[in-house]
Amino acid sequence: MIVWRAITAAILLVTGHALLAGEIPPDARRSGYSFMGPDTRAMQDDDTSNPGMLFVLDGEALWGRKIGEAGKACADCHGDAHSSMKGVAARYPAFDKVLAHPVTLDQRINLCRANHQRATPLPYESRDLLALSAYIAHQSRGVAITAGDDPQLRPFIDQGRDLFMQREGQLNLACTNCHDDNFDKRLAGAPITQAQPTGYPLYRLEWQTLGSIERRLRSCMSGVRAQAYDYGSPELVALELYLMSRARGLPMETPAVRP
Repeated sequence: MIVWRAITAAILLVTGHALLAGEIPPDARRSGYSFMGPDTRAMQDDDTSNPGMLFVLDGEALWGRKIGEAGKACADCHGDAHSSMKGVAARYPAFDKVLAHPVTLDQRINLCRANHQRATPLPYESRDLLALSAYIAHQSRGVAITAGDDPQLRPFIDQGRDLFMQREGQLNLACTNCHDDNFDKRLAGAPITQAQPTGYPLYRLEWQTLGSIERRLRSCMSGVRAQAYDYGSPELVALELYLMSRARGLPMETPAVRP
């Protein structure tokens, strides 16, 4: 309770006296990496020290493993991920013509499992799903984000933007209050970033494991004492899509490391 009171007071102090800046201009957008201290940056930069790389290695093994009733591996359809998956994660969430709505990379993996491998979909935040997602996204490291270019995504991006701007929870705060209006400040000792999703799934030191952007969004919602959306919900997909489209042009860096 004492910790929550301290966090609440810090949030209100930061947001209550700040000049509202509105959306960040494209040329002023920065990866969360730029807000990190030297130790965290060094951990991310060195693949032998970055704990997220253990998940990438697991994902590489899963990529070549035959599974399901079809007895197929990801590699049987997609070949060498180093070439076939380069740039793929940078454009997700992407519009699915059959479903007529955007799907995240995690959802695409599970759709492939169900439809082509005839295997059971992996649970959200499971190690295997995070590993496959990290392995695929890692192939796009250094590639500029292009998500949101498809005109069919426009209404879903707008939905995500509305959610980002919407106040919620007992603290009556919106994502924009921290990440547009007060970035480069600190909250409970941690840097407030612009919420640019350049490195997901990423290794968070607080979690001591890899986690998806949906886990991070749900954590923020709990932090403002709001009811978190379910994993895979249209709201979380729309938020992820808006954030990725907002980060267009920034390079992918999966697996990133954050406090």
